[in-house]
Amino acid sequence: MAEPARQRLFGTDGVRGRANQHPMTVEMALALGQAIATVFRRGPSERRPRIIIGKDTRLSGYMFEEAIAAGISCMGVEVMLVGPMPTPGMAFLTTDMRCDAGVMISASHNPYQDNGIKFFSEDGFKLPDEIEDRIEGLILSGRLAQHRAEAEAIGRVRRIDDAMGRYVVFLKKTFPIDLTLDGLRVVLDCANGAGYKVGPTVIAELGAEVVALGVEPNGRNINEGCGCVHPQRAVARVREVRADLGIAIDGDADRVLLIDERGRLVDGDQLLAVAARDLAERGLLEGGAVVATVMSNLGLEKALGGLGLGLVRTQVGDRYVLEAMRAGGYNLGGEQSGHLIFLDHNTTGDGLLTALQILAIMRRTGRPLSELVKGIERFPQVLINFQVAEKRPLESLPGFQTRLRAVESELADRGRVVVRYSGTEPKARVMVEGPDEDRVRELAQDLARTLERELGA
Repeated sequence: MAEPARQRLFGTDGVRGRANQHPMTVEMALALGQAIATVFRRGPSERRPRIIIGKDTRLSGYMFEEAIAAGISCMGVEVMLVGPMPTPGMAFLTTDMRCDAGVMISASHNPYQDNGIKFFSEDGFKLPDEIEDRIEGLILSGRLAQHRAEAEAIGRVRRIDDAMGRYVVFLKKTFPIDLTLDGLRVVLDCANGAGYKVGPTVIAELGAEVVALGVEPNGRNINEGCGCVHPQRAVARVREVRADLGIAIDGDADRVLLIDERGRLVDGDQLLAVAARDLAERGLLEGGAVVATVMSNLGLEKALGGLGLGLVRTQVGDRYVLEAMRAGGYNLGGEQSGHLIFLDHNTTGDGLLTALQILAIMRRTGRPLSELVKGIERFPQVLINFQVAEKRPLESLPGFQTRLRAVESELADRGRVVVRYSGTEPKARVMVEGPDEDRVRELAQDLARTLERELGA
């Protein structure tokens, strides 16, 4: 009998799970630090390599930071600690500080009980699969101890005090030098996460009056009732103070939702359409298309088509969006969740950078966000998530497949169905999109019930 396939340590966005449970344990963090140091270690005559580590504001971030640093330094590699820093800030700092690799400790938009570890290469991009496979192989080999450095070669660990300032300067340089935010009132919800210092600093230094929310992290309140996961508080604040714009980022600040001056949410699909139109009008949109995922709304596809632009769809996950962008020579892509990649500026999604690009369009055109998104139609879309005990292949579920084909036949070319498992959580996701919201909801609920019944969830 064939042995069952080994579950991969790395998911679509690094290693992730509940803190203090496999794989997110101190022992695994130590091993990951040892393994990445071994992969990027050089010969004895070359410059000693260095790896930079950042984190968000979760309680468990402290123990993982120390464990990873210990693992790296015991292999003879230098460590730089920067403390709380947005994920895109770590991508930037890895290259800016001329590091051999970067580490980010975060579970992004998940609650504080979860955490994750992801890596960046020296070019600021996430590690390719083959290097993740090498790291996994080293950990599974049980021979990491053989690679430990001699006592005199142990790596130093030091804190970098000016890291935030470097990232602030970088962000400000992505905003046109001839424009300011003078006279604007901006509500900024930082989700009690990694952007709680950087975000208000950047927006204020560009001239705006900042009404800050979610800037009091305590280790347990990251993403809790705030940020782009729960934007209701920011929406209410925009209306209350009559702000010109609301910005809601998530715990590691790699995604963003905006709120127009009327208090209406603007999602990633709408932001992609606004940014694509602006870049195309200025002759700066590479490839004549935008890259998005199968979850992006049909309204985005229609809006781009009306501009003579294309939409390239990928499976869900920013890494797949980025892969398609690099392979096809595109410079704009993203996800409906607000994870946008402006490849001319950074190597990964950046919520604050995205907000600055939209603010620049507002200032350049003199138009509020409500006008910029006007005419970008959004088809009713219902997404249902539920916990699963086992992620069985969907094609192995005959009853569900029969119902799925019936729904797809009914919608034809007037809608879409996407059914998938989460890449980071034990959940199934059912999305149905079409012209009639009530019917779309019925179909989504029916599909979700059918799938849940067959899975025995």
